[in-house]
Amino acid sequence: MTPAFEADALASLDSLYRTALRLTHRPADAEDLVQDTYLKAFRAADQFTPGTNLRAWLFTILHNTARNRARDFARDHVAVDSDAVERAMETNAEPGATPETLLLRDTLAPELQAAIDALPQAFREAVWLRDVEEFSYAEIAGMLQVPVGTVMSRISRGRRLLFDRLHHLRPAHV
Repeated sequence: MTPAFEADALASLDSLYRTALRLTHRPADAEDLVQDTYLKAFRAADQFTPGTNLRAWLFTILHNTARNRARDFARDHVAVDSDAVERAMETNAEPGATPETLLLRDTLAPELQAAIDALPQAFREAVWLRDVEEFSYAEIAGMLQVPVGTVMSRISRGRRLLFDRLHHLRPAHV
């Protein structure tokens, strides 16, 4: 691994973290996901083709790692301490607030936050990668392992759902 590869890879840290947070909804889990992503990327640095999109390659690793974690998590048995959950709910300053909504509260209008959060995950993920992270359709298709047409459809439908939810905020034209 060259120092240039390492520097270029680390330049995507913030955007990888933002996307990881959207996928996990917990800062600690997002940090772990990004750490695993970089660990895998640095171990496989010799497999990266110079001249191609390093950022897209990293996001592909991130999404594959998140998908694998979700699959593994679904297999695990979860024991819940209901007393701890109730105590946490009582001390929560903002009921219903997720780490994702707390992070985006300062950067997005509340109506837009709510509309994005209300999207089904497949649409939310595609719209986020295209409109916030600015990846191409082909890059998103590679990351999500779906055809380009599916990505285009998800983005179109996701944007339409956002429009339907937010169009009332638009000033009326005379």
